[in-house]
Amino acid sequence: MTLIEAWAEFAVRWLHVITGIAWIGSSFYFIALDLGLRTPLEPKEGVKGEEWQVHGGGFYHIQKYLVAPARMPEDLIWFKWESYATWLSGFALMVLVYYMGAEIFLIDPNVLDIPVWAGILISLGSLAFGWIAYDRICKSKFGDDHTKLMIGLYVILVVIAFFYTHVFSGRAALLHLGAFTATIMSANVFFIIMPNQRIVVADLKAGRTPDPKYGIIAKQRSTHNNYLTLPVLFMMLSTHYPLAFASQWNWLIAALVFLMGVTIRHFFNTMHATKTLLWWTWGLTLLLFLAIMGLSLGPIQNMDWEDEAKLTPAAERFAAAPGFDEVAEVVVNSCSMCHAPEPGVPGIGPAAPKGVRLDNPGWIATHARDIYLQAGVTNAMPPGAYNYMTDEDRALIVAWYRAAE
Repeated sequence: MTLIEAWAEFAVRWLHVITGIAWIGSSFYFIALDLGLRTPLEPKEGVKGEEWQVHGGGFYHIQKYLVAPARMPEDLIWFKWESYATWLSGFALMVLVYYMGAEIFLIDPNVLDIPVWAGILISLGSLAFGWIAYDRICKSKFGDDHTKLMIGLYVILVVIAFFYTHVFSGRAALLHLGAFTATIMSANVFFIIMPNQRIVVADLKAGRTPDPKYGIIAKQRSTHNNYLTLPVLFMMLSTHYPLAFASQWNWLIAALVFLMGVTIRHFFNTMHATKTLLWWTWGLTLLLFLAIMGLSLGPIQNMDWEDEAKLTPAAERFAAAPGFDEVAEVVVNSCSMCHAPEPGVPGIGPAAPKGVRLDNPGWIATHARDIYLQAGVTNAMPPGAYNYMTDEDRALIVAWYRAAE
């Protein structure tokens, strides 16, 4: 990886976070607004509900029409680009990290030894399958019953979680589960919500009375998006926490995270709709989180840490590059006190930070890219008082990595 590629990844990641905040913020706001609407004090034709809000020193009077206003407003604001930009930047980031760096981040021979091209095809195919399957289920008779639909969709997500964790690396599996769900969410906006709104607008412009079914369908998909948001955020952030992705029960952890998303959103949605505080949902959320902790910590105590890393072709190239033996000695001496099965530094653990082991040559070759960026071209690692790496050591790392590229 060149420094330009590293900065490109940084820039796209930053863009993804910014657009994601914009999308989630607008989504949460409109769900809360919709649930908080009250019957108008002064009834107005076509108005379903209204709400008074105060923010930034000003008062806002918001009204929602049952179907649409009598005539088309001149200044109509559409909320769509937040969703599109989030998905596009997220997919670009997946390409930069998990496709271009597939041998490091996507494929784990210890899970399933498949070629890079197969892993990428499975990734792309699964995202497309997710949307097609979800959309057809929603449009079927099964989708008419909202409770059955939500349960059915949850079962599908659990199955997909199990599938991903038995195909990709732990980190890539949970990330893909988040991408799988986010693709459904963004496709809801692109293929259902926006087209339905355009039909209503076209009817208004033509002087026709819009059919209320389009708003009902769009509201259903928007509600699904609302309940899926928190689990998606967890999946995206899980790549930084090996306690989540490196557990042998990572698929079950993901399944429980989706339930946590439901319990948390149910508390806030009920609060907005009825002003009722369902505190029991937080108790249930806590129990789910404790179960996740148990699933995460339990296997670590019995994990077999003696296995050497199964080297990918890229790792083999780094292991054979000039200077590897010297670099391996430097890294073991400087980094293995933390990056080991049982870290020896107080406050680090119970497993290696981010699941990265650097206590033997096989793992060092596997994590060549991280070593190059974190300890070669920057001084990010080793941290603080544990930094015993010299400038000469860092130069060795840079020379070795570039010799293998």
